[in-house]
Amino acid sequence: MRRIFFILLLVPILACQDVIDVELPVGEPRLVIDAVIRINDTSQTTTRIRVKASQSSSFFDSITPAALQKISVTNTKNNTFIYLQETDFGTGVYEATWETAQLIDGELELNLNYEDQAFQAKTKFIPTVPIDSLRQGSSNLFGDDETEVLVRFTDNGERRDHYLFDFNFGEYLVTEDEFYQGQQFELSFFYDKDLKDQTELKISLIGVDKVFFNYMNQILQQSGSTSGPFSTPTTTVRGNIINISGQNNDNFALGYFAVCQTFSRTIVINKETASN
Repeated sequence: MRRIFFILLLVPILACQDVIDVELPVGEPRLVIDAVIRINDTSQTTTRIRVKASQSSSFFDSITPAALQKISVTNTKNNTFIYLQETDFGTGVYEATWETAQLIDGELELNLNYEDQAFQAKTKFIPTVPIDSLRQGSSNLFGDDETEVLVRFTDNGERRDHYLFDFNFGEYLVTEDEFYQGQQFELSFFYDKDLKDQTELKISLIGVDKVFFNYMNQILQQSGSTSGPFSTPTTTVRGNIINISGQNNDNFALGYFAVCQTFSRTIVINKETASN
């Protein structure tokens, strides 16, 4: 399903991702790590950490789950750590429950071993702001079949913020507060005719730092928002997971490690509302 977005203020700092099928060059298998940890409630005593490991031979396609030899998360400020365990054998999904306080205060390290090589990534918890309102609009962008959703939030004027929106269906958008520092901001996102009536959408506002913002911006641009939806990426977008084994530092892993505060709201789509 293709999504279309439109920002009510004309600021050239957003990118969207379309779900598309394209033929890409096949390369050597590479480790892929999905380690974006979303914390929905910082007041909770514990948080479930979930990391997905897979092996890929192309930019987008995942071939098989990857069996890690070891994986842990360390809080270097407190010198505490926790090991993650595979939930079910052969799934490539590793989980553990840890104290939320360990995840939101201090620098965090992700360390893992795969095929006798060591990989590491570092990050810090990034806060965000709540979604003030989420409502369905009645405007159209290119025709009469789109469904508009309006998201409003208020930027924190005491810091520089970068945001990642999750609009469901593998659709993301990034924005920074350069042009609306400390102000309330509303954006309009359009879903096309394939969105069914009474669909419940969970839209999330995720806090990211500038490095993660730039990483996601590159991912979204290569998927079509800048170079065209059917352009083949010429480079692999590197995340923050590096090879520290000293054997082959060019054998980096794809993916990203981040710990992000997340606020979400849901809305049920009413096609009759959109048509009125």
